[in-house]
Amino acid sequence: MRPADNATARAQKGRSPSTLHPGVEEEAEIILTFDDNRLASLVFGQYDQNLAHLERRLNVAAVANGNRVTVKGAPEASEMARRVLEGLYDRARQGGALGPGDVDGTIQEATLQGSLFSPEEAPAPGLTTFDQIATRKRGPVRARNAAQNDYIKALKSNELVFAEGPAGTGKTWLAVGYAVSLLEAGQVDRLIISRPAVEAGERLGFLPGDMREKVDPYLRPIYDALYDFMEARHVDRGLQTGMIEIAPLAFMRGRTLTNALVLLDEAQNTTTMQMKMFLTRLGEGSRMIITGDPTQIDLPPGQKSGLVEAVRILNGVEGISRVTFKEADVVRHDLVRRIVSAYDTDFRNNPPQETSYRERDRRL
Repeated sequence: MRPADNATARAQKGRSPSTLHPGVEEEAEIILTFDDNRLASLVFGQYDQNLAHLERRLNVAAVANGNRVTVKGAPEASEMARRVLEGLYDRARQGGALGPGDVDGTIQEATLQGSLFSPEEAPAPGLTTFDQIATRKRGPVRARNAAQNDYIKALKSNELVFAEGPAGTGKTWLAVGYAVSLLEAGQVDRLIISRPAVEAGERLGFLPGDMREKVDPYLRPIYDALYDFMEARHVDRGLQTGMIEIAPLAFMRGRTLTNALVLLDEAQNTTTMQMKMFLTRLGEGSRMIITGDPTQIDLPPGQKSGLVEAVRILNGVEGISRVTFKEADVVRHDLVRRIVSAYDTDFRNNPPQETSYRERDRRL
């Protein structure tokens, strides 16, 4: 049942300008009543944080009272808010918590849905525009923007996928989630995750311990993503049995990886020869995902990035897909999006002579 099946919705137009929001000449009021109080509270968010985020994004006023929410604003914005709230309710029914990032994703999804239909038509009940992945622990995880939607579709339809873009766009997190979903479905036997052991502008020297203890600091983001999608005991058991293998890139040489999902993270810090070596490890029944951010290369000056070279060389090769994220696709935090945008703007306005910000910072 759709969330608005037992909800009342009414529009009030032509109010006096003094009662409207600034810059709004005509105001509509929509009231939604949800049939499940618990799900309604998930939609509204803790301390109504999701409603506050919706207000900022759509320039409407949204006031919750129990399982009822009243939306006021421009007619078009109010209608968009209604569709977003119904979409969030539908997501809540599928399980999982909802946060401001899910609000952004539902806004983009509702916008895309609206562009698919003429004004006389309405989206079919339960229509899902964005694709999703699902794991046992986390349940369904739906794309939050069009770029993530393209990414998930590419992962499902190609044996090798390159994902490029700034930090916070979900490249690695979604890749790990998709890998876990294949592992749980029995479509692959192993999950192999690797990163080049390159420090971000620092030299840590020799680290104590065995091989795993030495490389763990470089692979901590991978562990974080694994624990997001799998129970801790399953991750630990997988690491002990070899079903989940996390290793530095240097240990890939000479191997043939069959029936596995192979993920290379931070690929911008590979050399051309390392990237070629890694790509040729792909064996029968395996899939490969390569992620990285070409704007954060930590290789020595003058050293070409294997990710940049591979994307250029393999462009147009059948079975290989490339997804590029922009700063507008950052979903980690609003402030992260603004930080990435500020750096990109500065780079365009003041292009450095050096090959990277890291090199410029080192010379200062």
